[in-house]
Amino acid sequence: MDILHAIFLGLIQGLTEFLPISSSGHLALLEHYFHVQEAGLAFDVLLHVGTLLALITYFWQDWWDMGRALLRPERFNRLERRLFWYLVVGSIPGAVAGFFLEKQAETVFRTPTRIAVLLAVMGILLFLADRLARHQRRLPGITLGDAILIGCAQALAIMPGVSRSGSTITMGLFLGFTRETAARFSFLLSTPIIFGAGLYHALKLLKNTEPVSFNLAYFLGFLAAIVSSYLTIKYLLQFLQRHSFLIFVVYRLAVALLVLALEFWHVLPR
Repeated sequence: MDILHAIFLGLIQGLTEFLPISSSGHLALLEHYFHVQEAGLAFDVLLHVGTLLALITYFWQDWWDMGRALLRPERFNRLERRLFWYLVVGSIPGAVAGFFLEKQAETVFRTPTRIAVLLAVMGILLFLADRLARHQRRLPGITLGDAILIGCAQALAIMPGVSRSGSTITMGLFLGFTRETAARFSFLLSTPIIFGAGLYHALKLLKNTEPVSFNLAYFLGFLAAIVSSYLTIKYLLQFLQRHSFLIFVVYRLAVALLVLALEFWHVLPR
C-alpha cells in the first residue's frame, strides 16, 4: 500500500464513520466503481484503533466521570453510573449482529443496488425524525428502554448503506432527544462497538501466519484516521447546535440516485 492510498483510506474512515452517511457503504462503492481496494486486516485494525483513540480523546471526561462513579458510587452522580450500564446494554444488539451476520455483511448486503436503497431509505427516515421529533430531551433523561432501542438501531448498521451513526441518531431523534444529544449518545455508544470490532480483527490478525510489515504508509493512514475522526466529531456536534441534518439527507439521496442510475442505465462501461 502506498502513502497516498493509506492516507485516503484513513481520511475516508474518519470522515464517514461519524457522519450519518455510512462508512462501509462508501468503501464498498469506491471499491466497486473505482477499484479502490479496502485495507488489509492489519491496516483495518490500525484504522479501528485510530477512530477509537479519537473517541476516547474527545469524550475522555465522560468516560472518566463514568469510571469514578462506578468506583466511588457514594460520592458521584447516579447519572454517570446509569449511563455506563446503558452503554453496555445498548452495545449488545450490535455485537450479536456483528457476530452472526459478518459474512452476509461482506457478501449479500454489499451490492451497489442494495447499498443505494439503504442509503435512500435511511436518509428519508433521518429526514422524518429530524422534522417530526420534539428535540427536547437531553442526556439526563435517558432510560434503559431508550438505550435498548438505540442499540437495536445500531445493529442495523451491519448492512452497508445504513450507517451506524445515522441509524442511532435517527432513533435518538424519534425518541425526542435534541440533535446534539442524539449525536453525543451515538458517539459514546460507538466506543464499545469499535473497541470490540478492533479487538476481534486483532485476534484474527494474530492467527494469520503471513508476516505483517508496518511502514510509513500505515502510520500516516493511522494518523489520518485519528485526526479526521476527532475533527469530524468536534465540528459535527458544533454544527448540530444550529443546523439540522438536511445536508446529510440530501447527500444520501443524491448518492443513492447516482448509484441506481449507474446500475440501471449503465452509465459507466462494464
